[in-house]
Amino acid sequence: MGRQWFRILVSLFLIGLGVLFLLNNLNLLPWSIISEQIFWGAAFGLGGLIFLGVFLSNRENWWAVIPGFVLLGLAIIVSGIIPPGFGDLEGGVFLGMIGLSFWVIYFTHREQWWAVIPGGVLVTLAAIATMPNSLEGLVTGGIFFLGLALTFGLVYLLPTPDGRMYWAAWPAGILGAMGVLLLLGAGDLIRFVWPVALILFGGLMVWRALRPRQGL
Repeated sequence: MGRQWFRILVSLFLIGLGVLFLLNNLNLLPWSIISEQIFWGAAFGLGGLIFLGVFLSNRENWWAVIPGFVLLGLAIIVSGIIPPGFGDLEGGVFLGMIGLSFWVIYFTHREQWWAVIPGGVLVTLAAIATMPNSLEGLVTGGIFFLGLALTFGLVYLLPTPDGRMYWAAWPAGILGAMGVLLLLGAGDLIRFVWPVALILFGGLMVWRALRPRQGL
């Protein structure tokens, strides 16, 4: 019954769009739907709500969350809700809406643990897209790698039906280290980090070589 309801809603949505385009081409509308932001915002928004309605009517249709949030993101952008002076937020809002769809999939279907990865990556990209252009490339790069590290850290920590994903700790650690190094390089502290790291590593090797060995 849920699938039939979805088909009916989509069919009515397409019929409505077809009627509006026909009336527009015959110049029977008081405004042009091609340039009307409110119309396109409402159209994308309605489409997004239809897909979300499919998901809410049957949680097994988790796939419907993705096009639902994508269309809602497009509705926010084309409707002109975002003030003109904050145009840089549009990319971040759109990516954030897509990322949010994957988080909804995970929290409603824990067996779909893979959704954490695209969800975390897209939210990280959304955050970077909203940052000022004046930031150095090393800063944004460092934040990007730290965001990826946090994503894999969540894959490691969050519960799944298959148990803890221990493998995720490795990319989390490596990406986190890369992010920290990039941020340190942006602050011109990298000149001191590498020498100190070499000294500590060399000292560790000397300690391991000189410490008493058991069993001798």
